[in-house]
Amino acid sequence: MDLAASTPAPSNPTAACPTPPATERFLAPDLARGLMLALIAVANVMIYLHGRPYGLRQHTLTGNVVDQAVSAFLGVAVDARAYPLFAALFGYGIVQMIRRRQERGIAESQIRRTLRRRSVGLILFGALHAVLAFSGDILGWYGLLGVVLVRLLRLDDRALLVVASVWLAVAGAVQGVIFADPTPRAERSYFWSYTISDPLQAPGLRLLEWLMGPFGLAAVLSAMLVGAWAGRHRILEHPQRHRILLRRTAAIGITAGFAGGVGPALLGAGMWTPALPLTIAVSWLHVVTGVACGLGYAALIALVGASLTASGRDRHWSVRALQATGRTSLSCYVSQSVVFAALLPAAALGWGGWLGPAAAAALALATWALTVLAAAAWGERTGPAEAILARIIGGRRAPARATIRG
Repeated sequence: MDLAASTPAPSNPTAACPTPPATERFLAPDLARGLMLALIAVANVMIYLHGRPYGLRQHTLTGNVVDQAVSAFLGVAVDARAYPLFAALFGYGIVQMIRRRQERGIAESQIRRTLRRRSVGLILFGALHAVLAFSGDILGWYGLLGVVLVRLLRLDDRALLVVASVWLAVAGAVQGVIFADPTPRAERSYFWSYTISDPLQAPGLRLLEWLMGPFGLAAVLSAMLVGAWAGRHRILEHPQRHRILLRRTAAIGITAGFAGGVGPALLGAGMWTPALPLTIAVSWLHVVTGVACGLGYAALIALVGASLTASGRDRHWSVRALQATGRTSLSCYVSQSVVFAALLPAAALGWGGWLGPAAAAALALATWALTVLAAAAWGERTGPAEAILARIIGGRRAPARATIRG
């Protein structure tokens, strides 16, 4: 698991990244996490809508032209794109955590034990989150993948990227089949719990839905592996040193992602009805380019962070608020679900039965904005969910100083 053994040394020793203080925060990773939560909110809120026909990827069909435009935009820019960004940052964070412990002289066996406890904590956290609020929870799946990732970190850079590429092709095929049917249906194919008005029956069904989740999210492991590779080279921590790579990744990844989302957008709008084999191929391409798009988003945010730092605008209150959101991303993620679960399911206030995709997207962005303000007000203290996870791991997390580096 020794990262140093699989990361090439810099050709110029003076170019090596200095070791930052343990409490120092870099802007780009936290900025990426803070902005990522806006995409996650918009993606997740759509799952709560119910009571009308369902189309491709379970998007609610209202017949309203604005709703259709929003659903099309989600197909191009958000669906299968937000969670790969989440996964890449998760993989990056694991490498950061390992490196910091290695630099403090902590034994490899203790690091492995901490990572296992963290993975178990995420699985438990995810199960509770799924039952109480959101069965589309990703935390449990990421906890399980974290165990896999730690084993794969023994590979060198080339092997790590090869595994990521091969897995993406295979997992993309599985997800492509799952999400290939654009036929409008009166009943849901999955995520049934949000249509059930019985508050006692819905939680049990949400647990079942949560257990089914990995089948529709298998491809995120590839993004996680690429994120770990980027973490080895500290690309998000020092974006100014990797501008060419980041620019290419942003341009190619986002362009490919948007292009790969056009087909599903047309299918979802009923403007194109190809034969089933072609529909599956289009769905597979949507998943594969979604991973590229998520990585492109991460690269673009890193470039923005570098520009903000270079211009001195990194001290603006809005940037600091987004960084605070990224620093408490677990708490903010769970908070979004609490709001949605209280307002939208049939077993709660039932707003999901009449809100369309456009209104739901507005609700999601408003909720995200509130979490940004709350994170800024919370300051440099450890987030509540982060503190609970730290307790599960078995240690205390010191409050992270918001010292910003490019």
